[in-house]
Amino acid sequence: MTGCSNAPPVVKVQTVKVAIPVACQEPEPDRPVMPTDQLPDGADVDAYVQAAAAEIERREGYEIQLIAALRNCKRLRDKNQN
Repeated sequence: MTGCSNAPPVVKVQTVKVAIPVACQEPEPDRPVMPTDQLPDGADVDAYVQAAAAEIERREGYEIQLIAALRNCKRLRDKNQN
């Protein structure tokens, strides 16, 4: 009977936040064809400089698409962690 005189143990429920990996479903943008890749063998310097200038612009546009995809993945990850 002395065992019944003790108070039962108190059960506490705690919330524990655990990061759960989430696969990014953002599609990877296609790499554009670069102008310098299309130059014929033996292209002169002027053609190469012109193609290189165009390639800079094309690469910057592609980089913007890649950054947007990465940010969307990070946003999804952060949303699922909260």
